[in-house]
Amino acid sequence: MVDIAALNKFYGAFHVLHDINLQVREGERIVLCGPSGSGKSTLIRCINRLEIAEKGRILVNNTDLSQNTREAAKVRSEVGMVFQHFNLFPHMSVLDNCTLAPISVRGLSRKKAEELAEHFLQKVGIASQASKYPSQLSGGQQQRVAIARALCMEPKIMLFDEPTSALDPEMVSEVLDVMVKLAGSGMTMLCVTHEMGFARQVAERVLFLDGGQIIEDAPPEDFFNAPKSPRAKAFLAQIVH
Repeated sequence: MVDIAALNKFYGAFHVLHDINLQVREGERIVLCGPSGSGKSTLIRCINRLEIAEKGRILVNNTDLSQNTREAAKVRSEVGMVFQHFNLFPHMSVLDNCTLAPISVRGLSRKKAEELAEHFLQKVGIASQASKYPSQLSGGQQQRVAIARALCMEPKIMLFDEPTSALDPEMVSEVLDVMVKLAGSGMTMLCVTHEMGFARQVAERVLFLDGGQIIEDAPPEDFFNAPKSPRAKAFLAQIVH
């Protein structure tokens, strides 16, 4: 599904990702965690070519996304992304936010795109808000719309970049509930998050990054109960209460 080999990313002279090697199987659910600046968000943004790595290779379904080809563009459209700050179009209704890409990228008819949008808005529990604009919704509702919007492209992989970190505490659970259900559907997921309860419940593997390297790659029970590296132990001591 995803095969990353010897991936290196720089911001000027700053070496953000150091020789990252990672394989993700179809249907696998992976949580990436680590301190701020560890490279976890950059890594998942490289998977969808939102960031371009200077060295290394990223294969998604055997297509090399490090090359800017027509086939790579097609595969990118099958990789959904949910961002920290929702990134909804403020001048468009919830329904239009969800139908834009299926119509313009996939070439679906408006009728088919609206049927898809209504289905996924129902799935995330927000179908009644379809005619509203983002400014009329709470942060939790906006993030659920963002998830529905990504699902409307019927992706094979979903990437989440700290999807709850911009939310008020009381809104976090409504977004996590949607993500738990999505994980239960068999979707391949990579999620950057500090929600360790979610990681325990959903992840098959937890990746701990520090200094642009994957320091630990372990099942959640091993990572939380017996982390191997001193850096991971210190990180968990700070955030797990």
